[in-house]
Amino acid sequence: MDSQTFKGTTTIGLVCSDGVVFATDRRASWGGFIASKRAQKCFDINGAVGATVAGSVGDAEYVMRLTQAEAALYEVNNSEKMSAQSISVLLSNILQGNKIFPYLVQLLIGGYDGAEPKLYTLDPIGGLIEEKMASTGSGSPMAYGVLEREYTENKTAEETIPVALRALKSALDRDSHTGDGMELITITKGGFRRYSEQEVGDYLKKALGAKN
Repeated sequence: MDSQTFKGTTTIGLVCSDGVVFATDRRASWGGFIASKRAQKCFDINGAVGATVAGSVGDAEYVMRLTQAEAALYEVNNSEKMSAQSISVLLSNILQGNKIFPYLVQLLIGGYDGAEPKLYTLDPIGGLIEEKMASTGSGSPMAYGVLEREYTENKTAEETIPVALRALKSALDRDSHTGDGMELITITKGGFRRYSEQEVGDYLKKALGAKN
């Protein structure tokens, strides 16, 4: 099995008053076969900007390695970090430049542009859109059902995490390509933070209890 054919996912990105919240599942599938239960779908690009990936695992990992390298080189040459918008435009150009043989990925890029948190979506051929909330992957229709009802952008990251986890739980319950746990990331002025499985479990219990 070629790892580049492993796919299937749900990713969620939400802008909040003090940053960006990302949530993803951990499953990579190959047709009806669960290829991995530990797939990484959230990436730290430069400490102030992060990304989620959906689609082909091989393509996504290559694009993320390339982006991290470009962001590190920019920081060395300019003594400052690339903004979320700059990284998104860079990726848009890379994806558009390969549209004849496209990278089979959907990306969410989130982080800071100066003092403002931003979120951008990118399609496989470089279409770039700024959003306040977004979901990609096979479970996104289920996630949007929760997000449309519950998300508001004026809440803090701490208040937004339960909304993201409830939306992801909806996808885990109904999409066969989504599963095997949750990954939770926040990007605030304090930087990029990846939560432990225990922390995610505690947040999820509170999030589901709040709706019962």
